[in-house]
Amino acid sequence: MRTFVDTSAFYAILDRDDANHPKAKHSWSGLLQDQNILVTSNYVLVETFALLQSRLGLAAVRTFQEDILPLINVEFVTLNIHRSGIAAFLLASKRNLSLDDCVSFEIMRTLGIRNAFVFDAHFKQQGFLEAP
Repeated sequence: MRTFVDTSAFYAILDRDDANHPKAKHSWSGLLQDQNILVTSNYVLVETFALLQSRLGLAAVRTFQEDILPLINVEFVTLNIHRSGIAAFLLASKRNLSLDDCVSFEIMRTLGIRNAFVFDAHFKQQGFLEAP
C-alpha cells in the first residue's frame, strides 16, 4: 500500500516534545514494518526542511536527510499539478489551508493514494484516510 507523508508527520517523528510524537513514532514503526511505499513531494520536503531548521536546528535537518529521506519516494511536482494546486488553493479561500496541502491533495489523487500519514485535519476533510 502507498501512503503519503506530510510535513506534520515528519515533524512529529523528529520532535520529542511534539504532542503527536508518541503516536507518530508508533505509526512510523508500523508503516515501515508493513513495508508500505511511503511517498511525499518535493514541496513537502521544502516545507519540512524549513520547519525543522527554524524549530529544531540543522542537526534535525541532517537526521531527516540521512535517516528518514532514504525511506521515502519523492514525487516532483509537475507544472500541471502545481497549477491545479494553485486553482484549488484559491477556490478554497481558506486562510489556514496551504498551497502545499492543495498540491499534496492533487498528487495523491493523481497517483491514486488514499492513505496519508499526517497530523493535519485538511487531509481527512478532503476524503483521505489517516494512516494508523
